[in-house]
Amino acid sequence: MGDDTACLVCLLLAGKYIAEHVDSPQWREIHREDAPGLLLVCNAGEEGLGNLKGVHKICEDFGDRIERFCTFDSSLSSIVDRAVGSKRFRVRVRTRGGHSYDDFGNDNAIAGLASLVGKLYGIRVPEGGKTTYNVGMISGGTSVNTIAQEAEMLYEFRSDRRENLEYMERQFMEVFDRAKAEGMDVSFKVIGVRPCEGQVDPKRKQALSDWAHRVVEEMTGQAPKHCAGSTDCNIPLSLGIPSVCVGSFRGAGAHTWEEYVETDSLEEGYKVAFGMIFGSRD
Repeated sequence: MGDDTACLVCLLLAGKYIAEHVDSPQWREIHREDAPGLLLVCNAGEEGLGNLKGVHKICEDFGDRIERFCTFDSSLSSIVDRAVGSKRFRVRVRTRGGHSYDDFGNDNAIAGLASLVGKLYGIRVPEGGKTTYNVGMISGGTSVNTIAQEAEMLYEFRSDRRENLEYMERQFMEVFDRAKAEGMDVSFKVIGVRPCEGQVDPKRKQALSDWAHRVVEEMTGQAPKHCAGSTDCNIPLSLGIPSVCVGSFRGAGAHTWEEYVETDSLEEGYKVAFGMIFGSRD
């Protein structure tokens, strides 16, 4: 709904407006000959295990030509101008298993996986910045009277600091290596990597963030908060390209069945999107 359909609609409406007015005096005034080019993209892979593949491709094709990058995502109340990096794993435990009564005492893959979850949740996150971890999915076993032969989980950690991501990976590997040393048949596969921010010119980055702030405040009458987040901006920021993420609606409940959008806010979001897109011609 809001995340991210409302923002997609705003981008499409802006593209529609340009297509309909490209020969008008108003557009020619905006589109000066000395103005930078404008690329409107609807990409895929920002959520979940998409691993930012859409914006990866954008930066692969246009990276050395991108002066600044803006993505429309989430709500009007905040501007994301710092990148939260992450690493994601599929962890699998295998055992001999067996019948729940006849083979009682055999190792249970679900029990083994649960012990790993407990150890991962015992990791103390580092100080400085914000670092989190989560087991988002767990599955395994075949029936109530079967000692599970296989179980797996999806695990991730996130941080807005590179050094903290490195710390969390070391902690993860310590838990994994200890389990292997104790005889557990456990394996993992990296299924997602999102980088933190690279070396971005601080003045150019601040100028873009300040400009986005002015646009949102002017169009909504409310000053947005600035925060870190995991968005399409991660990739250009990791490449040193000034980037910012703004939203186009008010609502709550993202990533839940209870997500909602305040429809009256969509007009404000439309104005913000237009302000960001057409202001980028300056």
